[in-house]
Amino acid sequence: MDAAAAPATFYDALETRPPELREQQLMAALPRQVAQAIAQAPAFAQSLAGVSPQDVTSRAALARLPVIRKHELLEQQRAGRGRGDVFGGFSAIGWGVRRGARRVFQSPGPIYEPEGHAPDYWRLARALFAAGLRAGDLVHNSFSYHLTPAGSMMETAALALGCTVFAGGVGNTELQLQAAADLRPDAYVGTPSFLRILLEKADELGVALPSLRKALLTGEAFPPSLREAFRARGIAGYQCYATADVGHIAYETEARDGLVLDEGIVVEIVRPGTGQPVPDGEVGEVVVTSLNPDYPLVRFGTGDLSAVMPGACPTGRTNTRIRGWLGRADQTAKVRGMFVHPSQVADIARRHPEVQRARLVVSGEMANDRMTLQVEVAQPAEGLGARIAETIRDVTKLRGEVVLARPGTLPNDGKVIEDARRYD
Repeated sequence: MDAAAAPATFYDALETRPPELREQQLMAALPRQVAQAIAQAPAFAQSLAGVSPQDVTSRAALARLPVIRKHELLEQQRAGRGRGDVFGGFSAIGWGVRRGARRVFQSPGPIYEPEGHAPDYWRLARALFAAGLRAGDLVHNSFSYHLTPAGSMMETAALALGCTVFAGGVGNTELQLQAAADLRPDAYVGTPSFLRILLEKADELGVALPSLRKALLTGEAFPPSLREAFRARGIAGYQCYATADVGHIAYETEARDGLVLDEGIVVEIVRPGTGQPVPDGEVGEVVVTSLNPDYPLVRFGTGDLSAVMPGACPTGRTNTRIRGWLGRADQTAKVRGMFVHPSQVADIARRHPEVQRARLVVSGEMANDRMTLQVEVAQPAEGLGARIAETIRDVTKLRGEVVLARPGTLPNDGKVIEDARRYD
């Protein structure tokens, strides 16, 4: 029986809500979250100054708020360290006077993330459940328990499901393999590459792992070839998408057809370099508004590219699906000694209402760069190309050619700047 015909099992009733009800409830939660951010997170009090939370009750209203990107988090945190605010004014919890944090983690940057006391704080139990994990399972957790939050993210989710966790952490392959042989875990959570390493070491040493049948994998690409290799060994591997900033974002189901969005967030797909939502199906940057009152990130730009998929999941889950990770949105390029940013390409397009989409292609060889702005225009007026070329020079301080294209002809890959130069 295939996944579409099999009876579905759901983590909770939220997964099968009518889409209209879900949208209504998410939009009802937005004013509370914006109010919490303004009241409890000084950085948002500043960036959202003049915003009335009670007016943010729709996606259109949300899209008018600024996008906070990771480099801004880092800059604010660096500035805040001198005044004792390691979270840069974005967190409603901490320690000392601002209590409420159970743990604090460090991601590369360094960027610091708080963890509060709520069960399944990062909301990953839903992804584990979709991957087949159930109460009573023993879970081999190979994510790091030091500095970064990944180990805690998975452990707290597994405990919320009623699982037992073996805290394997990273490295020590032979010790972890010995423990897996002794403990006989039902499931693995970690990166797909480390699971492959464990299985190869098991083959090398003649160690059997017959109990291992389920895996939730994240942190890196999980190609179909590796999925099939695990399947051949009786291990069903599922993907999920999460970040240290906003926690769980989307998860794979037995349908193997995209990733279903988590129920505790509002997700937008925006044109890279802007906060402007793109039409469903178009590739853009994943922007997340977390409904976590402890760390109320409003319109956090993940820097990851994805796209909304049409239709509902064949399993019966009714939330929006996305295509998974499709690359990075930060496409800044250095041209003739000047940095050119996606936001500048968006600014050029905004100055010419006829332009529907724009893509800047940087070609040639290093020290002999050429910029060509490809723009989709339905009915170009006479002289439009020349006017756009003037705008390119005004915004970037560089000369660029303009190519007018019919609507729908530019690639749908989320690229605003394509670096096509030769580096050999």
